[in-house]
Amino acid sequence: MNEFELIAKLVPNLHKNSAIIQGPGDDCATIDLGIPGKLLLFKTDAVVEGVHFMPDTDPVKIGRKALGRALSDIAAMAGDPTACLVTIGLPKHFDPEFVFAVYRGINSIAQEFNVPVAGGETTTSPKEIFISISLVGTIPRDRQISRAGAKRGDAIFVTGELGGSISGKHLDFTPRLGEARWLAEHFTIHAMIDLSDGLAGDLRHILHASKAGAEILSSAIPISRAAKQQAGGESSAKPPLLAALTDGEDFELLFCLSPHDAVPVLDGWKKNFPDIKIKCIGKITREPGLRIRDKEGIREFGLHGYTHFAKS
Repeated sequence: MNEFELIAKLVPNLHKNSAIIQGPGDDCATIDLGIPGKLLLFKTDAVVEGVHFMPDTDPVKIGRKALGRALSDIAAMAGDPTACLVTIGLPKHFDPEFVFAVYRGINSIAQEFNVPVAGGETTTSPKEIFISISLVGTIPRDRQISRAGAKRGDAIFVTGELGGSISGKHLDFTPRLGEARWLAEHFTIHAMIDLSDGLAGDLRHILHASKAGAEILSSAIPISRAAKQQAGGESSAKPPLLAALTDGEDFELLFCLSPHDAVPVLDGWKKNFPDIKIKCIGKITREPGLRIRDKEGIREFGLHGYTHFAKS
């Protein structure tokens, strides 16, 4: 049973009440606490030694990644982060300097986005080190965005370049918080997600939630230099296009909006974010499934991105 199969079994039995606007199945929970003009966003995320970072990873970068992942999920909802809590699990004989460095990393990105660290928990972990972040934020009541709103004919956009994140981007990325808010303020975004599990996997999350399909153009997918270099340097490396489609932890934005807004989005983006690429990579279709178009025609794309507990 992989992570998504496990979640599908757990979710129907979870206790809920009327305050939950959007529960399991999106980047953040959306909660109505009666705050005038705002809804609450609530997110939890963890990084685990051996999965999200290696034992010899710079602990400052581990700390930045831990909070940065959660901030990226707030960005996927076009929200504003408010405050966070940090839980860290450590072996019995831990190195205090390692912990101090992790918190320097957390504090550096917390200061960058003005997110106070309001507290947390320290605990013993029998084996691997882990860091869990709980993060709250807000969104305006009239700008709620989820994965479930993609419509037939929508243009599909992605920011940045994809693939090859293991070369360093998975530890050194900037959550697209300001960019997401700009999108939500100027356009009607039908669906959005951050790319943590790979383009193919995360686009499927939108398609599943929206009960739709998609067709993407292979030549339009922005492939990173790191993905191309990996393909050229290792015989076992993925082809660059496959890396861009299935590698995880790019932490870019994937979003859908009316095709009538496609040109205005491109024009406005280039003016406001000239250093960050943006590409239209395809369209939403009525027919279910994910298809890719290249010079040989259109075919189903069966591979997914990263999935916890998946069979190797």
